[in-house]
Amino acid sequence: MLTTLSRRRFLALSAAAAAGAAWFDAPRVLAAANLADPKDLFGGFPVGVQSYSLRHFNTEEAIRHLQGMGVHYAEFYGKHLDPKADDARIAEVQGLLKAAGIKLAGHGVHGFSKNHEANKSLFDFAKKIGVKVITADPTPDSFESLDRLVAEYDIRIAIHNHGPNHRYDKLDSVVKAIAGHDKRIGACVDCGHYLRSGEDPVKCVLTLGDRVYGVHIKDEKETNTPKSANVVIGKGHLDVVGLFKALRQVKFPADGALSLEYEANEQNPIDDMKACLEVAKEAIAKSA
Repeated sequence: MLTTLSRRRFLALSAAAAAGAAWFDAPRVLAAANLADPKDLFGGFPVGVQSYSLRHFNTEEAIRHLQGMGVHYAEFYGKHLDPKADDARIAEVQGLLKAAGIKLAGHGVHGFSKNHEANKSLFDFAKKIGVKVITADPTPDSFESLDRLVAEYDIRIAIHNHGPNHRYDKLDSVVKAIAGHDKRIGACVDCGHYLRSGEDPVKCVLTLGDRVYGVHIKDEKETNTPKSANVVIGKGHLDVVGLFKALRQVKFPADGALSLEYEANEQNPIDDMKACLEVAKEAIAKSA
């Protein structure tokens, strides 16, 4: 390890390990080390993009835009990497991502049911593409299967809350869903959907704590309403600084899926997405 780490990163790792005393969590210590890296624009947070934001573009175009935004993580959805893709296509997409300096942090949102073999095929896909988080919308009868699969694959399920009247529309519905299950079954906090459901995303992160494995960073023009529209983060009702403070407090994992998701201006969202990422950088600095 000493041969591959710079002196600055080695010193940061050593300091973080000493400070930890009771435990040593490698991904999180590595994230702490990144704080000393001037090339890290997001203060150690694995900030990326949910590729649904770029749903108007094909895979190659989406990767090019992600590279232009300066992010190094992405959560893909089915259009940009189909779970049924053959090995050749998966290798091709992974090659494009590697060339662009982008790592897949998650994939979804995927439905899960009591069909164990269908569920297993999605875990096989996640293992093949190297992600540790599957963003999910599981049916209530799927959890026996999911408990078995997260243990077998050591891949986490992040339950994605949807908007008003969905089965996971409220914080309490997610808390109840994960209670009593393998700790690798947790949550993806979609900030925009929680706002539309009248919930505070910061409170949601703090309540779900170390079972927050994903976040969709999203802001809304209106709250507590089925109908709203995304706005550049910080321009609506999302407390962006508070969000990153909460993520620090719960020790959001360095291999989690922390994704900007911007659904407005579908044909040309790039400038707005770049503006969102600039707000995120400023908020991270203020949250320190």
